[in-house]
Amino acid sequence: MTMVDDNGRPAVSLESLSKTYGEFVAVKDLTLQIRRGEVFGLLGPNGAGKTTTIKMLMGVLRPSSGSAEILGIDCFSGRVEAMRHVGYLPDEPVFYDHLRGGEILRFIGDMHGIARDRVNARSAPLLERFELTEAVDEFAVNYSKGMKKKLALIAALLHEPDILILDEPTNGLDPYATRELHELVRSESAAGRTVLFSTHLLDQADRLCTRAGIVYKGVLAAEGPLNELRLRTTGRSDATLEDVFFAATGGNLTGDQPPPSPAQVG
Repeated sequence: MTMVDDNGRPAVSLESLSKTYGEFVAVKDLTLQIRRGEVFGLLGPNGAGKTTTIKMLMGVLRPSSGSAEILGIDCFSGRVEAMRHVGYLPDEPVFYDHLRGGEILRFIGDMHGIARDRVNARSAPLLERFELTEAVDEFAVNYSKGMKKKLALIAALLHEPDILILDEPTNGLDPYATRELHELVRSESAAGRTVLFSTHLLDQADRLCTRAGIVYKGVLAAEGPLNELRLRTTGRSDATLEDVFFAATGGNLTGDQPPPSPAQVG
């Protein structure tokens, strides 16, 4: 199946994407297509290459080879245009410490050309949903990691992007905020938006994903709909995503054995 949006373009397209630092290979020949409305999980342990891949998608890192595109727009040479379609939640949001939460949201709204009244109308229900209404006039320096994560998520949603890219989105969130984020991901997908999120928490991916790609040591070890992945990698329809992960990566996280090639796992 070709995964495309209504204009005939993939929502996200990675073609033979690689990133090297000298002799170190962070990402190697990564090829993926993600369709509109899909919740796609990029799964793997810390250091697998997930964040490097996302930074190339965000145009922050130039690929060593291959290409990354958002709705057919090159993520590096066309970064400004591509980012109009993207809401990005980094793993570690960074704000100016001496701006208040509301000032940060208004500043980001200004960057997107959104009128102040629209910023207020868009952010108010999200601030309430994530229990930040009373903290919106506090300086960011006083925010906990979880509060910064929630503020960054609200900022990513202000311009109602076509695509959400979430890097380890629940790190630092309490169980209530995690539940709200999961519900938000489901509602954004139901509204036709594409969601790409990276995580090492396999149980969350199992509950949220339409499809998933397992990245191990910079290589895409397996990719596809979850039910297909279960059968392809383990031969069992009732396998957990943890079972799938270990089967796809050779059952080994110590680095003693390389993961199977994509051809070996389908």
